[in-house]
Amino acid sequence: MADENQDPPKRKLNFLQTMKAVSWAFFGVRKGKGYAEDIAKLDPGHIIIGGIIAAILFVLVLVWIAHMVVSSAVG
Repeated sequence: MADENQDPPKRKLNFLQTMKAVSWAFFGVRKGKGYAEDIAKLDPGHIIIGGIIAAILFVLVLVWIAHMVVSSAVG
């Protein structure tokens, strides 16, 4: 009877779901309830990898934009 009172095990998010949660956090547009649900289900390893990937993509986009601006000003 002790099993009836226990919560079912929480399913972990897969990597793509984790990337979605990381992107919400990266841009700061996540509601409190969704944030709390994500924190309960996220895998810390996926968060670290997702954060690194998001940061690298962000820097690459900024470098590309700067390159386009400089190229259009010179040429």
